[in-house]
Amino acid sequence: QVQLVESGGGLVQPGGSLRLSCAASGTIFSRDDLGWYRQAPGKQRELVAAISSRGSPNYADSVKGRFTISRDWAKNTVYLQMNSLKPEDTAVYYCNAYKINEGMYYWGKGTLVTVSS
Repeated sequence: QVQLVESGGGLVQPGGSLRLSCAASGTIFSRDDLGWYRQAPGKQRELVAAISSRGSPNYADSVKGRFTISRDWAKNTVYLQMNSLKPEDTAVYYCNAYKINEGMYYWGKGTLVTVSS
């Protein structure tokens, strides 16, 4: 069983920055994916970024060059550094873990990011 707890959301002006954190409890292996999804009002949930030991980080085209995902292996924590934020980045951001040996996805409860002047 895996539990994910997000933090770091809030209100920020366009062009500003935020860092999201997701602490994972339970058994997470380095080969498992940890990542971030987001869901804006009236839209489907979409992948923002994901990271594992199996390859390079994966980013949505809309955030490349602005967002950076990183992982602290010892703390089982994944971070999302978000720079040059735009109003269209406003969404609930969800932490996600995909455990390869189980073939299962786990989700956090989400943290709201609002980009507005």
